[in-house]
Amino acid sequence: MLSFIWSLIVGGVLGAIAGAVLGKDVPGGVIGNIIVGFIGSWIGTMILGNFGPVIGGFPIISALIGAVILIAIYSFIAKRMA
Repeated sequence: MLSFIWSLIVGGVLGAIAGAVLGKDVPGGVIGNIIVGFIGSWIGTMILGNFGPVIGGFPIISALIGAVILIAIYSFIAKRMA
């Protein structure tokens, strides 16, 4: 149970950092940050593998790069639809 909570915290922090790097707000607030952190970790791990230290089950560097990529794609699509 504690590892699940730790994963939520790390996913939220990764999503928030990725949003700050791009200067974009993640829709959905904290829940959106957690989702971006989880999906970004999956994308980053698929692209880079387990790169960097692992905290809460997330390889930090590849998860952060994946979250930045995810937010950039979302921002591009949202801008095109608006």
